Amino acid sequence: MNSNSSQPFDKLNSISNNSFLQNEELESYDSSSYIFEEKKTHGGSNVELSKNIFNLEKQIENLVEQVKILRDEKHLITTKNNSIIANQLAEETLEKIVQEGLIELKKQKQTLTTSIEKLEHRRNKIHEEMSTNFAGVSEDLAIKVQGFKKYLVGSLQDLAETAEQLDLSISTKENSKKISKNTERPPQNDSLEIYFATKEFRKQHLQIEKAIKNYQKEPNYYGAPWHLRRTFKTIHAEKVKEWFFLRSGKGAVNSTGNRLHDMLVASAIISILGELYGNNNRILILASAPERLGGWRRGLQDCLGISRGDFGPDKGITLFESSEILVQRAKRLIDNKFLPFIIIDEAEEQVSPFLLQFPLYIAFLNCS
Repeated sequence: MNSNSSQPFDKLNSISNNSFLQNEELESYDSSSYIFEEKKTHGGSNVELSKNIFNLEKQIENLVEQVKILRDEKHLITTKNNSIIANQLAEETLEKIVQEGLIELKKQKQTLTTSIEKLEHRRNKIHEEMSTNFAGVSEDLAIKVQGFKKYLVGSLQDLAETAEQLDLSISTKENSKKISKNTERPPQNDSLEIYFATKEFRKQHLQIEKAIKNYQKEPNYYGAPWHLRRTFKTIHAEKVKEWFFLRSGKGAVNSTGNRLHDMLVASAIISILGELYGNNNRILILASAPERLGGWRRGLQDCLGISRGDFGPDKGITLFESSEILVQRAKRLIDNKFLPFIIIDEAEEQVSPFLLQFPLYIAFLNCS
């Protein structure tokens, strides 16, 4: 009985033991699987970490390359920037120099413009003065008020003709009495005596007319010295023609009313005489006031293009305040075979009769 009863307990124990063993096996299996899974998990994270590290290293290398490239670009940009700044400074300096040059040129241009305007104003004023004074007003006034002047001119002409006749009669008597004897007077230049004759001017009428027309139509403002260089109007031409063709190169003409224009008339006569007789001419000017002589000197310099060196005792033009000294000088010139041309200023109220003995003279009469 006992043996039979103990068998069931043994079976139960064996079963429980087997169950316990199975549980232990299960527990051991679970723990081992956990460890494997944990190891497996740790192994995957290491791979990913390695990959991340590799990627980071690659990124670092790329960044280093980019930094190097950026440094090179920075160096190039800095070099270009310095070059640009230098060019800008050079351009600014050049622009400043150009601006200063332009300012200086503008100042010079303004100065030249002002000078040109002054010269144009002066030219217009001279032209206006010439046109107003030469419009025939002075001629009409001279005709109306000449009165005593006409009488004086006629008297001077008569006196000159009388003096010529007296000289001619005296020389004829001396020649008839003393043919083989020398006279006390020095020998005269026969060629100049021909020039003094009235008919010689008539022979040269065409040449004188041509010169006057050239002065009117083709004025040469830059011609040679001793040639007329100014505008020549009809009123001037009439005065010159009157002196040559009506007065035969010796006599008085009415003033134009303006000393500058009287000087222009005298300059035209001097220029024509130079064309006719060359260097034989000597100009003698009579004016009692020094300032009027100075005006004649400046006027003839301007009209004939001559210089101050052309004035003097042994030069082409001589200025006199005394008619007595002028007469002595004219006689010496004739003795030395020169041709004196005497100009008498309009302000001279009295004219010495001794001046009338010379072959060429012009007296301007003030008709105001």
